Amino acid sequence: MSNNSKKNIRFAPNGQIWVHFGEDAPLPLKVDEDPKILNFAPLGYANSDGVTITPKIETEAVEVWQSAVPVLYTVKNASFQVKATLMELNAPNTELFYGSKWEPAVDKDDKPIEGQYRLNIASNPNLDTISVIVDWNDASAQYRAVLAQAMVSDRGAITLTRTKNQAYELTIEALDDGNGNLGYLITDDKNIMPSTPGGTTRSVTTSGPTSKG
Repeated sequence: MSNNSKKNIRFAPNGQIWVHFGEDAPLPLKVDEDPKILNFAPLGYANSDGVTITPKIETEAVEVWQSAVPVLYTVKNASFQVKATLMELNAPNTELFYGSKWEPAVDKDDKPIEGQYRLNIASNPNLDTISVIVDWNDASAQYRAVLAQAMVSDRGAITLTRTKNQAYELTIEALDDGNGNLGYLITDDKNIMPSTPGGTTRSVTTSGPTSKG
């Protein structure tokens, strides 16, 4: 299996980010399950940098008198982060970016103003829980990362210019889903099929992630 560029090197020329607002979203159990059926909304184009997925484990050394090197490392914290710059102006992207919902605009008598909408930017904003799916694939395999519960932890700045479109830079951090998980991956990539040291594929029985909701 090693040293085979055609079979073993993966790219991500195609993909999509999906979001579900609120808690207890139904989650996909298959890599090719349509997120729209689960009420996830597509976020559209990301910029040419693509999507950055960062699993991180920060450790702390346990040092003892009898040794010059640590004898153990313990987990200090863990995180699972998704970061992207979204290129489309639509309701999900702007609501994630500003941390609020669009509503019909009203006049001083609380009557709707036809064709206009308003988004209030709170001085004490709520940090809403979302669910996120990141899909990517090449000709060889499909991959799907699922964050059952997450929050937007950081936002970039919008630059308004004559020559560049408005873009929404978002960093999304996974939360504990209540079962000790930050998220999960699904794939149909045959290269990751567990095998014995001798290279013979072994039989593995697994249970899929539990669908919430």
